Amino acid sequence: MTTERRVQDEADKGTTGRRATRRAPAPHERQRDPERTKARILDAAIEEFSAKGFAGARVSEIAARAGVNQQLIAYYFDGKEGLYREIGRRWRAYEAQTIPDDMGFAEMVKHYVRASVDPRLGGRLLAWEGLADTGADEDEEEARERNARLRHEVEQLRERQRAGELDDRFDPAALLLIAMSAGNALAVYPQLARGLFGADGSSPELVEHYAEQLARLIARLGRIEDR
Repeated sequence: MTTERRVQDEADKGTTGRRATRRAPAPHERQRDPERTKARILDAAIEEFSAKGFAGARVSEIAARAGVNQQLIAYYFDGKEGLYREIGRRWRAYEAQTIPDDMGFAEMVKHYVRASVDPRLGGRLLAWEGLADTGADEDEEEARERNARLRHEVEQLRERQRAGELDDRFDPAALLLIAMSAGNALAVYPQLARGLFGADGSSPELVEHYAEQLARLIARLGRIEDR
């Protein structure tokens, strides 16, 4: 019996007073179940956190969305905080894989616009974090990882300025914040997108139109070739 199944069975016994009848999993299921379960929990957590923010999200609701007992969340992720931290790590892994440093800045901006409206990536979490910010980082580990990535991105913009890709009159930190804010606009302000464009902010047509427009604007601000 896998550890995951033992945790689930023990939780069922505590809830029902008897062991639930279960089909014995095949060897390939025993091998793959933990990773599949963790992925389901992460997907469910992104939905819950995106809808309610960290403070409003409930572990019981995440477990219900994932179809697992909430004790598995504690087992795999050490609770709500650990789960939220893992979502951040998953985003940074996705970012490193799909948006490499050597990608042109205009094309990079387009990728961030597309990523911001992808419900699987949790683009709205950044907005929730900002609204709930108190000026002090409660999770120091997460803050260190985030800030290290931000400093890296600012340095990359300086490199682009030295290479002549971007106008060096711009503060690279300010330029990064401008690009990040504008890149998340469809996810953060869906009501404004509907009013301005007459379309849902997540519609593929609007996402591509907005991504192209923002890339052109960034190109005008810098010295990027306007493709």
